[in-house]
Amino acid sequence: MQVQSYLYFDGRTEEALEFYRSKLGAKVEMLMRFSEAPPPPPAQSCMMPPDAGNKIMHASFRIGDTALLASDGMCTGKAAFQGISLSLTANDAAEAERLFAALGEGGQVQMAMSETFFAKRFGMVADRFGVSWMVLAGVMS
Repeated sequence: MQVQSYLYFDGRTEEALEFYRSKLGAKVEMLMRFSEAPPPPPAQSCMMPPDAGNKIMHASFRIGDTALLASDGMCTGKAAFQGISLSLTANDAAEAERLFAALGEGGQVQMAMSETFFAKRFGMVADRFGVSWMVLAGVMS
């Protein structure tokens, strides 16, 4: 069994994928636009947002060993990522600091990067899309 995170960027998926590619080295493995989908049956036509055309219906991308899924969803521009954080474990403190700063560009620090009782470096940041990240390195055993 496998559980994967599916992120709805409500019209900003392409921008998010480019951001994660440039900041985290993400690799897009699959991408399908609404315009590439077959016409929906009349009963399902409400599933496709109006004027979706070039927006992303479904994408699969990988950050390190983790596969994530994404979509523009209904393309409202009002993505709300609440009640969830993605946890990013860096190889060392320097990498954690770099990743935290990169994710924070245009975002909002929720907890500054610092040493904790459970990790050499730990911080929480919401990126420019509102996705909450916990970045850590040097987990204490």
